[in-house]
Amino acid sequence: MTTTIFHRNETRQPLPDDLKGGVIAIGNFDGVHRGHQAVLERALKEAEVRGVKALVLTFEPHPRSVFKPEQPVFRLTEAPLKARLLEAMGFACVIEYPFDRSFSELSAGDFVRQVLIDWLHAGHVVTGFDFHFGKGREGGPAFLMQAGEAEGFGVTLVDAFRDENAEVISSSRIRSLLKSGDVIEAAGLLGYRFTVEAEVIHGKQLGRTLGYPTANMRLDPATELKNGIYAVRFREADGTLHDGVASFGNRPTVTQAGEALLETFLFDWSGDLYGKVASVSFFGHLRDELKFSGLDPLVAQMRQDEAEARALLSGVTPLSGIDAALCF
Repeated sequence: MTTTIFHRNETRQPLPDDLKGGVIAIGNFDGVHRGHQAVLERALKEAEVRGVKALVLTFEPHPRSVFKPEQPVFRLTEAPLKARLLEAMGFACVIEYPFDRSFSELSAGDFVRQVLIDWLHAGHVVTGFDFHFGKGREGGPAFLMQAGEAEGFGVTLVDAFRDENAEVISSSRIRSLLKSGDVIEAAGLLGYRFTVEAEVIHGKQLGRTLGYPTANMRLDPATELKNGIYAVRFREADGTLHDGVASFGNRPTVTQAGEALLETFLFDWSGDLYGKVASVSFFGHLRDELKFSGLDPLVAQMRQDEAEARALLSGVTPLSGIDAALCF
């Protein structure tokens, strides 16, 4: 199945007839973590029962970027990757609705009429129990239920999803884990390995002279993944996968306070990736970033890092269907 993606500049166009009257999952869904998946899977089930399409209505950019631009948001999933995850789950359409100051001033009633009814022709809406919308967050669960009764669409509210320790899974909790380098526990909450996506850029090519050529990627400056060395899986745009070891940080041994880069050494591979968009999935944090006394001890440590990453990656299995689609 091919998923239709309506980007921000396309949401003023009429919705194709075959997508009207569907089940709409509404939310920001940054991270598409297991809590989000509970809402999304409920929408998929509702659509299957009703024999209609399942759609996702999400918002770009992140609302906090609009209201507090001076406080950059660490996005767990940028829009293109989020759309791929939702496609992997089985949604027929992903709508990236433009969130700006003008939209934030829209009343809850106008949101229901203009977006859910006039544009989407929603047959059923599924969202989290704490979803609020409209100017000043005036629209809440009760408002949405009443609107559904009045306008003829059903509403399902999904309770907060808790992990095996009865703790609520949230994007902020996952961000905190990534800041500390705990990509394994983060994967347990996400339901898949944390993944970033970016263009491969030219670097100083020092790794090539050391026998460790790397694919370098510049991540969003708001990314707060802990600096360090990670066992990773690298995916080219055509789906080709490579195991590898990656360094995220400022390269203290060879540079003076340089910008943070993700540098991935791909095992048993050579070629040209410059200018191509690729993704990197994180399977384990091997060690913190260190400053060595010279290049020889650095290379010796890199050999050890490679061996540890190969060992870790040799036994990995998918955590879910999403994980399998991303990095297996």
